[in-house]
Amino acid sequence: MPTTDSYGQGVQIAALTDAPNLATLAQNLATGLVPRSNLRYASASARNAAIPSPVAGTVAFLTTEKLLTVYDGTAWVVVAAGTSAWTTVSLASGFSHDGNSNGTVQYRVVNLFGELSVMLQGGLNITYPGSPGVIANGGILTNTALPATARPGSLRTVSAACSAVTSSSLSLKVDAQSDGHLKVIGTSSTTASDRITPPWVSLNGLFYSL
Repeated sequence: MPTTDSYGQGVQIAALTDAPNLATLAQNLATGLVPRSNLRYASASARNAAIPSPVAGTVAFLTTEKLLTVYDGTAWVVVAAGTSAWTTVSLASGFSHDGNSNGTVQYRVVNLFGELSVMLQGGLNITYPGSPGVIANGGILTNTALPATARPGSLRTVSAACSAVTSSSLSLKVDAQSDGHLKVIGTSSTTASDRITPPWVSLNGLFYSL
């Protein structure tokens, strides 16, 4: 009768005393090895349809999403993300790139500790055209919403460093909204007792989970 491999993976290996059967031999090898290899599917939905009852340790790469996933016994989790190029954020009127020479405002989707997250970089110049000195566009800095792949499931708030010029605070909040827009929170009017109207905000090193 067949034996199993010496690595304890349950792959059946025909014994010399078994009746010759090439079809059974090939099927046993394919059945034993394929589920333990790096499977490839076009998308998560294609993977789920092909593997309705995955076992812990099953690995699958999703070509559309560029994600390497593994089933941990409870759910599919991301263990690695493919190349994700920096994408320049289209800024609304009243905001511009390269604040404090920190570079262009950009984002990319990355794998952070097994969870897809958005990473931000660049410096944001801010103007206060409102009267008296109210931030432009209500603080919404994005001209167009970020794509669905970069939108959080709910509001994400992170802290961002800002200029000390015309500001009694060295940081502001940046809200990543579920509609795909980014918003600066925490400025005040020029007549407030604690004036917070910094000319720039740094987005370098900011992350928010999806």
